[in-house]
Amino acid sequence: MTGLNGCKIDHLGIAVRSLDQALRFYRDQLGLDVAMRETVVQEKVNVAMLPVGEPRIELLEPTEADSVIGKFLDKRGEGLHHVALTVPDLHAAVERLRRSGARLLNEPRAGAGGHLYVFVHPSSTGGVLLELIQE
Repeated sequence: MTGLNGCKIDHLGIAVRSLDQALRFYRDQLGLDVAMRETVVQEKVNVAMLPVGEPRIELLEPTEADSVIGKFLDKRGEGLHHVALTVPDLHAAVERLRRSGARLLNEPRAGAGGHLYVFVHPSSTGGVLLELIQE
């Protein structure tokens, strides 16, 4: 059985209470460029993507307190939310994970930037929320 050959780190998702305040550090102090800003209505989140070489930092600000990111912030505070990997074939990766008993949090769906993604529960990954993205 082959693994997820061809996968690479796409981004690190960081939950923040205020996108503007976080950008004062990442953009203004570190000098990172903001490649994209958008609101993902179905996820109730504002997103800013900042390239760091090929991978990116994704800043996530909740638009509503009851959103996934809002609940994360209430429980854990600001910080690393997830690690995202691109995979050459998301549907094959999802099927492989299902066969092995991994716990998936959603069916593949469109997210920020229009990419197709699925989240894998931390109980299946050694404690890290993992996002897999169609390349």
